[in-house]
Parts: sequence; structure tokens; C-alpha cells
Amino acid sequence: MKTPIRPPGEDARIAALHGLNILDTPPEERFDRLTRIAKGIFGVRIAVVSLVDTNRQWFKSAAGLDARETPRDISFCGHAILGDDILLIKDALQDERFFDNPLVIGPPHIRFYAGCPLKLGSQTMGTLCLIDDKPREFSQEEHQFLRDLAAMAEQELAAIQLATTDELTALSNRRGFEAISRQALHSCRRMRKPATLLYFDLNNFKKINDNFGHAEGDRVLRAFAEALLHIFRGSDVIGRIGGDEFVVLLTNAGKNKTSAIVARMKERIEKNNRASDRGYEIQFSVGQIEYDPTAHPTIAALLAEADAAMYDHKRQSNGIKLAGG
Repeated sequence: MKTPIRPPGEDARIAALHGLNILDTPPEERFDRLTRIAKGIFGVRIAVVSLVDTNRQWFKSAAGLDARETPRDISFCGHAILGDDILLIKDALQDERFFDNPLVIGPPHIRFYAGCPLKLGSQTMGTLCLIDDKPREFSQEEHQFLRDLAAMAEQELAAIQLATTDELTALSNRRGFEAISRQALHSCRRMRKPATLLYFDLNNFKKINDNFGHAEGDRVLRAFAEALLHIFRGSDVIGRIGGDEFVVLLTNAGKNKTSAIVARMKERIEKNNRASDRGYEIQFSVGQIEYDPTAHPTIAALLAEADAAMYDHKRQSNGIKLAGG
């Protein structure tokens, strides 16, 4: 048996999956309908919407199968997410990767497998897959129909993602940020790595809205989000959790590193400020708290302490100047 490898950017993929807040949720008709259709049209014993988690594949919907999850190390879908198109196994007993797999030599006795990757943006969340206990061929027409059904499943996942994404800035909203951060902090705790939360608040933002209009205020929020995305790493978790409140969770980074990053952000923003003249200055206050598993048993506790630190900074200074554009 060949264990599936971990794809490049696995941490970001897992964070995106957890950000959906879909794992271990009850069955939903919109997914069950797709697996019923797939099972009936293709005439297979099993059709599954499978999401590949860190150490398991979890089934959001499984027509013809009672199990809700199996270990990732023995999963066919763990292999399928490594590619961009359908992974087709006509006879698992003739495939060196799977001939002695526990799911082949034991229940559900997989012989045929066809799994189409389910993508959300650039990340592959799992598959829509077909399973049978008999080997079979798979025509080009069947390939296309499976892709079409997978596209429908992707649309449903995208609708779920909308519930965890801030529409204006395209950053994670509070729900999405907390879901991803829980996974990130769990990893830091397990690996004994530091993590630091930065809590940003735009000072005098209401005055910008009052004096220049809400469209200008929206432009400010988008500009601030873009600055965060430019300065911070792709592995950092960035969110807009309130009207003018933004947060960044930096993994494998203590306060000594985050202070330097905030300074670089200030420099970039001041450079932009010199190149624009919007009739106002944007300022922000920031609080930073290093993660302590004992003091912060939940992400809510870490957010609350960072929020308090931000307000301390706001009281002690006029904030850090941020360019309007």
C-alpha cells in the first residue's frame, strides 16, 4: 500500500478547509442530492462528497456507505487531491498503490474508484468520488458528467465560504477567522511553536464616513486590508472582525518578530500617504499579545486580551498614521 503524500502548501489548505466550519456538521440535502444522483446515474454502490482533513477523510455526504470518516493514510481521496483532474482506478487489485489497502481487501472492498477534486479557489478541499466493488471502465462522457457534478459540489462549498468571508475586503470575517485560528493555534500548541495576535483598530474612522461619505470609508477599509495582505505572510491568518477592526494571527512568531513587522507596515503606509492627498489621515492603534495556552484556552480569550491591549495603545497615543490610499 502506498500512503498518499501531503501536497505543497498543506497548512494553507487545511486552514482553508477548517475556515469553512463544515467538518463534523450534520448531513445536508444539497450535498445528499448530488451523491444520490451520482450513485444512480453511474450505477455504483457508493458515491461520496469527501473532505480531506489533517489525518482523516470526512464524508459530508455518503450514499451507500454508513461510515462518516476513514483514516487519511489509507484513503483513495488523499491521492486524488494531489491532481487537478479525475483520479481513475479501474481495478484496485491491479494497482500497486492500492492492491493491499485495507479498504480493498476488507469492507467496502473497493475495486473501482473515480474521484474528482473539489477546489475552492486555489485549494483542493476533497473530492466527489464514485466507488464500486467490481472493476469497470469509465468513458469520456462519464468523465465529463462527474466533472459537472463536482462543479455543483464546488458551488455549494463556495456558498458556505461566503458565510465566513467579509464581502467588502475578501478577508475572513469573525466566524471564518476564529475557525481558522483554532486550527492554527492547535498546531502551534502541538509543535510548541509561538504565535502572536495583532488587533488593529482604525482611529477616527467614523469622522471619515461622516465627512467624506461611506464610499470613501469603504475605500479606506479595502486599502487597509490590502496593506495587511502585502505586509504579512501567506501563512498568517488575517481577518476583519468588526466595522473598523482587523486582526492578524502570526504563527511561529513571537512579539519580538511582530513588532518589526508592524514597523514595516507603518513604513509602507506612510510611503503611500506621501503619494496621496485625500483630505484626511487614517490612523490605527494596535495591540499585540503572544499566545499562552494556559492563559488563552480559547481564541475568544486571546482576542479579548489583544483587544484590551489595543485600547491601551489608543489611550496612550494618537495611533499610527496610515495613508488614505
